[in-house]
Amino acid sequence: MTQIRILLAEDDINLGPILKSYLEQKGYACVLAKDGGAAVDVFTKYDFTLCILDITMPVKDGFETAMEIREIKKNIPIIFLTGHTQEEDKLKAFSLGADDYLTKPFSMDELLMRISAVTRRLRLGQGEESIFEFSNFVFDYNRQVITYTVPETGDKENMKLTSKESEILKIFCQAPNQVVDRSTILQKVWKNDTYFNARSMDVYITKLRKYLRRDPYVDIVNQHGVGFKLAFVPK
Repeated sequence: MTQIRILLAEDDINLGPILKSYLEQKGYACVLAKDGGAAVDVFTKYDFTLCILDITMPVKDGFETAMEIREIKKNIPIIFLTGHTQEEDKLKAFSLGADDYLTKPFSMDELLMRISAVTRRLRLGQGEESIFEFSNFVFDYNRQVITYTVPETGDKENMKLTSKESEILKIFCQAPNQVVDRSTILQKVWKNDTYFNARSMDVYITKLRKYLRRDPYVDIVNQHGVGFKLAFVPK
């Protein structure tokens, strides 16, 4: 298997080297950047599997760094680190497509488990159905891409998804025009159904709706208090 390469952006002169050393001991390749500007610069030079970004950094904070990195490679998984506990920061992180979020202080074992969960999601779909067609869309789960074909012209538009967006859309595609319980989505994607994860799920579903809005015959319908369904008219 190709070695997993992690971009770690952490300005704490004590924590950064410790995290880097720990990840390398666990078999990961890790490049440490000490501010957001350096992180964006190094991201252009190497092929990374995953990014771990501290939110409070000089030059560029974690949010700005994530946005610039996503302009280069939209579907790169991102885990945010922060010393803040405000819910607004967490929601902003997930609105930017974060795959996970850790509040300091955290244990090294917890970080390792979060990394394993994210990289495991990247490998999902092998041996299972991974191409889904509905209305004028084709969803390639393995590539994390939705392709929309404009009916009038035949032109195609590709939209890159994040790991969690892909996981959620796959669940909907496996049960087309059927209501999927909120708890089912939360357990499959987040592994628990806490209030905060439920809020995060709503953010991701809102983003998916924006992608699907190109086709007036497709929508993610909210059945209040129950769940959601991917609704479309079969061809």
